[in-house]
Amino acid sequence: MKIAVLISGGVDSAVAVHRLVEQGHDLHLFYIRIGLDTGEGDCSAEEDIEMCRYIAARYALPFDVVSLHEEYWENVMEYALRTVREGLTPNPDVMCNKMIKFGFFEQRWGHEFDRTATGHYATTHEIDGLVWLGTGVDAVKDQTDFLCRISYDQLSHLIFPIGDIPKAEVRRIAIETRMPNAYRRDSQGICFLGKINYNDFIRRHLGEKPGPIIELETGRKLGEHRGFWFHTIGQRKGLGLSGGPWYVVKKNVHDNVVYVSQGYNTEKQYGHQLHLDEMHWLTRDPWPEACDGVEIRFKNRHTPDFLPARLTRLADGEYLIDSSTPVQGIAPGQFAVIYTPDHRLCLGSGVITGRNVML
Repeated sequence: MKIAVLISGGVDSAVAVHRLVEQGHDLHLFYIRIGLDTGEGDCSAEEDIEMCRYIAARYALPFDVVSLHEEYWENVMEYALRTVREGLTPNPDVMCNKMIKFGFFEQRWGHEFDRTATGHYATTHEIDGLVWLGTGVDAVKDQTDFLCRISYDQLSHLIFPIGDIPKAEVRRIAIETRMPNAYRRDSQGICFLGKINYNDFIRRHLGEKPGPIIELETGRKLGEHRGFWFHTIGQRKGLGLSGGPWYVVKKNVHDNVVYVSQGYNTEKQYGHQLHLDEMHWLTRDPWPEACDGVEIRFKNRHTPDFLPARLTRLADGEYLIDSSTPVQGIAPGQFAVIYTPDHRLCLGSGVITGRNVML
């Protein structure tokens, strides 16, 4: 097959290239360039590109750096800033996959190839003539939650060459084949923000707006925050409070108040029900006739745990997840990702609403 491969300079996409070459496919490598919001270059991107060039040269493959700078800032980061400004918690990586990697890239370059490949830890399965998104073999590295908003057309055009092997095997292949990035650390930041600190990015665009930090149970003022947009439900670090641990449990966006509760096991940081809006099914609605307490697994954050729950479609078109176990840090704006009971397939996702935790 003729395959476009999105590479990042990291070990995962490098091993994806290696496996596809071994399988005899015709590859063209691409690096998506996104500059900083200041308009300046990103040193980390230059390092990544040099690594990509080395991989391309090693396998004698064509390589292009393509720019989607304006598209990224007009779509992904505008979404992130708007969501944060509303007191919600965004997931830029999810929207980057939908809008940039498998959106604008596919429209301009990827559509010329039989498939587009990435180093995501995910799989695909053909069942009854339809393509379904499957979880990666390595539950710790599984990245289907970052793919939960892509369209069926996008999914049908994707392959994930390393989704069927664990991370340890990826590292082993990289070492045995003497990849220059075999020991390179995995990226931990927001998609394409490089080495920019997230709070610094938010401060640059939204500024600061001091307000009180209040203990939810007593109403006692414990300190001040620099803007509710720096804090998300379930957050523990960065509050600057003594006598903790303290967790953010609610926010009053109108009055710029952040509410916290004390203790590692404070019940205020847990809940059993998640209300979802804007439900999106990747392949098709698994329950077109009735969805009343069907058994599922789900994630409300990037974690190796697939939590057991029941899913119900409400009369107003929203959905309700009733978790069998307490759920920590239910943050409005985040995506709740729905899986089959055996968590083999990722079915879709909904946006968590603020019905229970926003004021």
